[in-house]
Amino acid sequence: MNTLIKLVRQGAIEFAQDEEGAQVVEYALIIAVVSIAIVAALRGVVTDASFTGFIARIKTCLTGTTCV
Repeated sequence: MNTLIKLVRQGAIEFAQDEEGAQVVEYALIIAVVSIAIVAALRGVVTDASFTGFIARIKTCLTGTTCV
């Protein structure tokens, strides 16, 4: 039983010292900040009241000859 407790304690210490999880959190924060920046930038671009109108404008630009 004493060996089991030592193994659990050693595993908990190794888990606490592992820094790979911190990298995942940092990447998640970077993605969140970039996503917020994209949404803020798109607010200035979108002139229609609906997102559907914005998507239709993009489709027209990609498939048509003129872009509005």
